[in-house]
Amino acid sequence: MSFAAASRVFKTCRPLLAPSKSAAAASNPATPAKKAKAASKPKSDAPKKASGILKQVAVSPELRSFLGVTEASRTDAVKKIWAHIKEHQLQNPANKKEIICDDKLKAIFAQKEKVGMLEIAKLLSPHFNKSG
Repeated sequence: MSFAAASRVFKTCRPLLAPSKSAAAASNPATPAKKAKAASKPKSDAPKKASGILKQVAVSPELRSFLGVTEASRTDAVKKIWAHIKEHQLQNPANKKEIICDDKLKAIFAQKEKVGMLEIAKLLSPHFNKSG
């Protein structure tokens, strides 16, 4: 193959080797479309309202006596229950997934002697007011 023939072959392949326009736009974060989208979002300094498991809701009298508050989020309740479990060493030493309930926990966990670690959220569910 002659030099002229080789240069013609590579000249036609050059557009295939060049980066595409969409790849160039993706690598450049300051594209006009992204700037317009970012400018259209208003930035508010007001804190977002908690929702889901972070939302403060009224709790049952049993859970209220355990936590000492009238309203709590699910995450706060679970944290305080685990703090109580750790403080009083209520995990079964032979099976760490099993919690041995004391009188305070029995009031919350339907008078069960032992509960599994994964049951805690399910057993807490009836103690939260759904309309809160």
